[in-house]
Amino acid sequence: MNPARIPDLVTTLFRLVLGLLFAFHGVASLFGVFGGNRGSGEAITVGTWPGWYAAVIQFAGGLLVLSGLATRVAAIICSGSMAYAYFVVHQPDGLLPLNNGGETAALFCWSFLLIAALGPGRLSLDHMLTRRRARAGLPEPAVVS
Repeated sequence: MNPARIPDLVTTLFRLVLGLLFAFHGVASLFGVFGGNRGSGEAITVGTWPGWYAAVIQFAGGLLVLSGLATRVAAIICSGSMAYAYFVVHQPDGLLPLNNGGETAALFCWSFLLIAALGPGRLSLDHMLTRRRARAGLPEPAVVS
């Protein structure tokens, strides 16, 4: 294996695992599986603020990041939702994540921010679509930097 490809492979694996774990959180909350909402075994009632909307972001955002489709946008939204969760739900119980139970929210927040900064990697739908456009001679979509 070419050593120059290792960072891209690790980034891709990190993106896949992160997206899968986040999507599982959404599935658990939306459908009451895998222990359900906070281990209660029940699904969140549709439209409940902010839990149901957070679960939709977790499920859809996790799947988008997992597949590598609209990765940067999805990762920014996921990161923001976890920042909101940390500061609104956890931080009032204590300043430090170890004291307020916010370790998972903080880790997800910073992990998604990292994926937004690094991009999805070569093994992603985003990369495949960009290559296909280039072969067809179509212009690349505008990238916000």
